[in-house]
Amino acid sequence: MRRHIPALAGVIAGLMLASAPALALSVDVIDLETRVPAPAIQRAAPPPVQTPARESAQPQQGSIPRQIVDWSGQEPAGSIVVSTQERRLYLVLGDGKAMRYGVGVGRPGFEWAGAKTITNMREWPDWTPPPEMLRRRPDLPRHMKGGPENPLGARAMYLGSSLYRIHGSNEPDTIGQAVSSGCIRMTNDDVTDLYTRVKVGAMVTVMR
Repeated sequence: MRRHIPALAGVIAGLMLASAPALALSVDVIDLETRVPAPAIQRAAPPPVQTPARESAQPQQGSIPRQIVDWSGQEPAGSIVVSTQERRLYLVLGDGKAMRYGVGVGRPGFEWAGAKTITNMREWPDWTPPPEMLRRRPDLPRHMKGGPENPLGARAMYLGSSLYRIHGSNEPDTIGQAVSSGCIRMTNDDVTDLYTRVKVGAMVTVMR
């Protein structure tokens, strides 16, 4: 038995030496992965959002979205009804429906009610303040060409022979308020939509 002991010891030593490099390699790999962080994943930048082309140089978002609502009035299709109390304009569509828009109306002292017809329609209209307005505001320009900065906005529908109009606005934050001198204000988006739906001769009823 004793002469086999040295041989057995040699075999064990050989096995230990043979396994040592593998153990060292394993430790090196683990240490390398710990020290060096994984490369950051490069993500492609999202494509830029494409905004639809708009006619106005100042895109507007109305806080009062237009929508189709039920209508029980007797007005013919194509008629307009303005409720100054609600600060809403209704375009009668027929079949018991109407398109409802948010509007700005006359401030205290400039409210009015009555029936008018649309006698003229203009795109990007010029603005000439009437003498009554110039007396109140002598600082106003005597004439202003149509465009995004013009107070009449993108479209205007003139009501009879009066000074009143349904028109766009370069102040969309005034929609839903009573701030005008009697005109009915809409966002440029909404007045452009309305403009495509009405015609000269349409009846406009303004209710207080």
